Amino acid sequence: MIRHNLIIAASIAAICSVANAAIPEPASMLAASNPFAKVSPLQYGYPQFDKIKDTDYAPAFAEGMRQQAAEIEKIANNKAPATFDNTIVAMEKSGRLLARVSSVFGNLSGANTNDTFKALERDLSPKRSAHGDAIRLNPELYARIKSLYDRRDTLKLDAESKYLLERYHTDFVRAGARLSAADKDKLKAMNSQLAELQTTFAQNVLEEANASALIVDTREELAGMTDKAIDAAAKVAAARGLGGKFAIPVVNTTGQANLAVLTNRAVRERLMAASLARGSHGGKFDNTAVVLQLAKLRAEKAALLGYPSFAAYSLEDQTARTPEAVNDLLSAFARPAVANARKEGAEIQQVIDKENGGKGNSFELAAHDWSFYSDKVRAERFNFDQNQLKPYFELNSVLVNGVFFAANQVYGLTFKERKDLPVYNPDVRTFDVFDADGKQLAIFIADFYARGNKRGGAWMNAYVSQSSLMGTHPVVANHLNIPKPADGEPTLLTYDELRTLFHEFGHALHGMFSNVKYPRFSGTSVPRDFVEFPSQVNEMWSTEPKVLANYAKHYQTGAPMPQELLDKVIASKKFNEGFRTTEYLGAAMLDQKWHQLGVSQIPTDVLGFEAASLKAAGVDYAPVPPRYRTTYFSHVFSGGYSAGYYGYLWAERLDAETVLWFNENGGMLRKNGDYFRKMLLSKGGTMDAMQMFREFRGHDPKVEPLLERRGLTEK
Repeated sequence: MIRHNLIIAASIAAICSVANAAIPEPASMLAASNPFAKVSPLQYGYPQFDKIKDTDYAPAFAEGMRQQAAEIEKIANNKAPATFDNTIVAMEKSGRLLARVSSVFGNLSGANTNDTFKALERDLSPKRSAHGDAIRLNPELYARIKSLYDRRDTLKLDAESKYLLERYHTDFVRAGARLSAADKDKLKAMNSQLAELQTTFAQNVLEEANASALIVDTREELAGMTDKAIDAAAKVAAARGLGGKFAIPVVNTTGQANLAVLTNRAVRERLMAASLARGSHGGKFDNTAVVLQLAKLRAEKAALLGYPSFAAYSLEDQTARTPEAVNDLLSAFARPAVANARKEGAEIQQVIDKENGGKGNSFELAAHDWSFYSDKVRAERFNFDQNQLKPYFELNSVLVNGVFFAANQVYGLTFKERKDLPVYNPDVRTFDVFDADGKQLAIFIADFYARGNKRGGAWMNAYVSQSSLMGTHPVVANHLNIPKPADGEPTLLTYDELRTLFHEFGHALHGMFSNVKYPRFSGTSVPRDFVEFPSQVNEMWSTEPKVLANYAKHYQTGAPMPQELLDKVIASKKFNEGFRTTEYLGAAMLDQKWHQLGVSQIPTDVLGFEAASLKAAGVDYAPVPPRYRTTYFSHVFSGGYSAGYYGYLWAERLDAETVLWFNENGGMLRKNGDYFRKMLLSKGGTMDAMQMFREFRGHDPKVEPLLERRGLTEK
């Protein structure tokens, strides 16, 4: 299951790291009382959340952009011949105020937004786009970069510095640096429009998630939910002025958690219908027109830059390289995935028929039935259901005795919770992270609970990125959307939430283990279709017997999870993989269909194009709709994953190979963790990602281990 929305910064301002106070910054016109005026005095530049006010962001952004513009102008117009230090290194050091405010604002706009944030997002998106374009489309600056690039083999640069020069040249060329002045103006206008539309799309998705809900009149209609969950639904309704009724908000993916427990089929159908209709049923938050404009502008931008489609443009800079390579991967999975999903559907249909006295009295399996009845199939086949697991998956135990314990066993890390650092919400926790030698490595921020002002999904971000050039250490955060229980009640995780916790911490490790010189390469600054790889690897430890025995204990009695239950969990790991892979492929293929269009191929009917695309791709199995439909597909229309949602599956090939490598070399051993850290996790983006993998694994990745893992090998 794809569980998070990691945003990879694309602009120079966004990839600059917060600087060490020892490096002087430009004279500032920002009021000294503004918390962004200087590097935070807290350890590692940890943000002063308790001092930052909503009114501090706008002036900090304005001054940050002014400062960096002046710094870039000075670099571009330097009369001295271009050198690596006076051009490339100088650019790496530029924009530190802008980087500070961007990291906090960008992260909190997803984790803790409000009306002021939303208004500022709308105001800033075209301004930040213009600021980035002014840098990347500066002809004098590009001339200096190109002069260095043309002489790169004679400059006697170390490997990381040479690769940095090459990446800067590629970044500027792909941004349009070689276009004519007239075409640069066209590109600037497109980028500004795209920035505004992407912000509109994201805000529409969040606003509709908060506004839309399944409303029912009686408790009986919510049969299957716990009494506490029904009470919570009553409170949600009351808060919306619907006293006496019950409301279940519709969130994130097409599938909704309550579809697995609601016994009333008509209510399930209404909940699924509400989910599928998001962004496409007219009204204030309809995204259909936004999608068409985004698709058209992206195609036009690609054409201006010399590419047949936006996918061709985007994928050229990923490890996949071409749309054809992505299509081949997705197609390789489509037939076996849908075939398995149909087999699973047939099993579910048998349960439905049996419950209803035979086919003549039964009904046909629909999308709103899948979760409810697949759990019954699981219970029948493996003699357990997911609810049996939850008492053993208490959040703090999973975090401390599972996630942290695994990191200790594999990498030697230790953790100490802090109570002295300010947080932006009382539920947020902070931890010092110590390396195997006892030296502090990073600060980790844990924000696990869902909130109305927090976007859906799960993700990792860096508030401060590691860089030896800047003298900075990592401050990284994980965000999940676990429903917060009533006061005094334990937080008991589903199996998917547990896996997500391990997954996101894999991203955190990638950020914390970074050992690079330049901010451009820090942590997760790798190709988008490679970034999921380390996080997926970390999921393997969630069911490692040694780790599971340490955290999977009953929250009331402390009794370990019975071996027979653990055996059932492991035995059922491939259960429902046809569904899981098919719903993912539906979304990934929609992403490619939209972004492989040329300028003259943009449709006028969003939902019609979606239906035709799914049919053409062979994944139009009605009981398994795409994990995201077009109009609420934030990953690709506002979240930095445009033409890139395939990346989860692409990276999982590398993950499956790496799990094999660990197993071949003895599994959970420090020597294995240290080698993986040395060869991959510490290197950030300092070299070609696939070459990095090849040097680690010894060969190119194969698809067979992944097909086997997902139970999709054809027999």
